[in-house]
Amino acid sequence: QVQLVESGGGLVQPGGSPRLSCAASGFTFTSYPMRWYRQALGKERELVAHIARAGGIKTYADSVKGRFTISRDNAKNTVALQMNSLKPEDTAEYYCYAYGLGDYWGQGTQVTVSS
Repeated sequence: QVQLVESGGGLVQPGGSPRLSCAASGFTFTSYPMRWYRQALGKERELVAHIARAGGIKTYADSVKGRFTISRDNAKNTVALQMNSLKPEDTAEYYCYAYGLGDYWGQGTQVTVSS
């Protein structure tokens, strides 16, 4: 079955640079663009970053542009989110998502930015 397993979150100081990873299985990874979403407490889930199937096209939310980088490894069925210059407002649960596959979500990984 489809599985998306996020990891790499935790408590991070402002300005920190964690790297999130998502391991995908149960579907043909190379057939789907991948996304990272986040949801802060009490807020709607928002799209953070998108990467095309071959990785050549990447788009970002304005709030993270220039600070976050999405990448994928199609040989390993993984997608990553390098987060730099973190701010307290980046605190959220982060999820990866296979665009076009269906309503499949992992358990998420919590990122808390606090000193």
